[in-house]
Amino acid sequence: MPSYDYHCPANGQVIEVEHRMAESVTTWGDVCRRAGIGRGHTPANAPVERWISAGNVVSASSLGSKRERPCDSGPCGAPACGRGACNF
Repeated sequence: MPSYDYHCPANGQVIEVEHRMAESVTTWGDVCRRAGIGRGHTPANAPVERWISAGNVVSASSLGSKRERPCDSGPCGAPACGRGACNF
């Protein structure tokens, strides 16, 4: 199932959730329900924006204790360059 990043202007948070392409997520309450998190002080009906993301791009935060992405090091600055993994 694809994942999408949603930004809530009311609280500044960006949350990743999974849902079918045909489904629509339009409020903070929808995002929280799908992500399995509490909504905090933000109203459930606060609108959210789906951010365009580059699907499957590795971020430093997803690597736990590692500080660099795999594409940040190597002989040419990106060990996977030339193999299509880091060509943006």
